[in-house]
Amino acid sequence: MAIRKIVIYPAEILEQTCKPVEKFDKKLAKVLDDMYDTMIEYDGVGLAAPQIGLDARIAIVDIDDELGTIEMVNPRVIKTEGEQTGPEGCLSFPDLFGEVTRPNFVMIEAYDRKGRKYSLEAEGFLARAIQHEIDHLDGILFTTKVTRYLEEDELKGVESE
Repeated sequence: MAIRKIVIYPAEILEQTCKPVEKFDKKLAKVLDDMYDTMIEYDGVGLAAPQIGLDARIAIVDIDDELGTIEMVNPRVIKTEGEQTGPEGCLSFPDLFGEVTRPNFVMIEAYDRKGRKYSLEAEGFLARAIQHEIDHLDGILFTTKVTRYLEEDELKGVESE
């Protein structure tokens, strides 16, 4: 396990569409383990491969709920519904937070570290975190969706994704 360096904006890789993962092997498992350690070290709730300099469709989310860590390899959004607006941050944009509107419900399909396909439905904050990370894999940054930036005193309890 290793803590990887977080890629900070304006690094080019953050705005690129990532390549699909084709090999489900020990190297992928190590990347996922490193991503988890890195996310915890930097106090995030999600992390995408380009945020550690990798051009691969890999992301994780862990919002400290009963689901634990969600590993998403080659994730695809199947369906979204509703709307929610709330604060978001990003480990690649230290100390920057903004209000973002996203669907309140998301259904995704993805693969786990062993190459098994699964689908997942999420609502609320988990749906927000999943969509934020999948956006990273498509080179879409939360700053392109911010309706207004937040001041430090508005940030009580906001976590970075």
